[in-house]
Amino acid sequence: MSMQRRDLIIAAGLAASPWFARAAAWPSQPLRLIVPFPAGSSPDIVARLLAESLAPALGQPVVVDNKPGAGGNLGTAVVAKAPPDGSTWLLTIQGPLVTAPLLSKRLPYDPVRDLAPVCLVATSPNVLVVDPHLGVDNLADFVRLAKQNHGAWNYGSVGNGSASHLAMEWFRTRTGIDLVHVPYAGFPQVVNAILGGQVQAGFMVPGLAMAQVRAGKLRALGVTSLGRTASLPDLPALTELGHPGFEAISWQAVLAPAGTPAPMIDRMSRELIRIIKGNDFRTKLLAQYFTAAGTTPDALKGLIVTERDRWAKVIRIAGVQPE
Repeated sequence: MSMQRRDLIIAAGLAASPWFARAAAWPSQPLRLIVPFPAGSSPDIVARLLAESLAPALGQPVVVDNKPGAGGNLGTAVVAKAPPDGSTWLLTIQGPLVTAPLLSKRLPYDPVRDLAPVCLVATSPNVLVVDPHLGVDNLADFVRLAKQNHGAWNYGSVGNGSASHLAMEWFRTRTGIDLVHVPYAGFPQVVNAILGGQVQAGFMVPGLAMAQVRAGKLRALGVTSLGRTASLPDLPALTELGHPGFEAISWQAVLAPAGTPAPMIDRMSRELIRIIKGNDFRTKLLAQYFTAAGTTPDALKGLIVTERDRWAKVIRIAGVQPE
């Protein structure tokens, strides 16, 4: 049998298969974009911006479905266990994909085995904020005074293993300062704790932090990107302030249940990249302190591996214990 004839037979067989027919007709029903965090959270904001543009691009409604709980692990598990038929997608931050497998002894899913990368949507640095009453005007002052108050200062985070927790643990080990970790349910609670004097500092997402900075209730000392970011051009990066290589970026990405047909993932990836690279979407993201990304599935897969290696080292050096 000639190679051409064999290829024609294979192609005809695929075209006749139910799997190929479903993939070719996709999407033929509304899509769920599950966000494993509450309404109003950073990933929820990004998801709703995406859904507005995805619906007309795909010709089907795209419904944002918030399923918060367990630091994002609950909603992520829902997607991991969903039928891989192209109707269910996940938009999440890095925590459930990168640090949860390193810090949870009973994770109800395996992000490598159970999820398929689709596209990196947006990135954002964290902002180091402090209580203005400390009299700290810059990062060097903060480190100096923290050392003088060895073990007497606290810092707030949104939970063990969160980006806000691990960023400070990394900074603490690099600078030799001794701060006590106090976890909270969310960033609004961290803000209230700083305002109330229960904690003195924290790494926070800029969307919430900068509103309090502008109001004079918090003081921002720097951002955790490798250089200054377009959304916060007036804030120096910690790399500029004597801490080369200090990068702790928050990011949002879209994934699908493992086994979702490749044509569906490829189509979704192409549509997402087109939307994300568009000026309108980029401008909307920038207003929310995000930088638009837009990557291939393989690039997102590589990022997850790189980030997991990076934070595994931080967790080991800082002595953060799994729960």
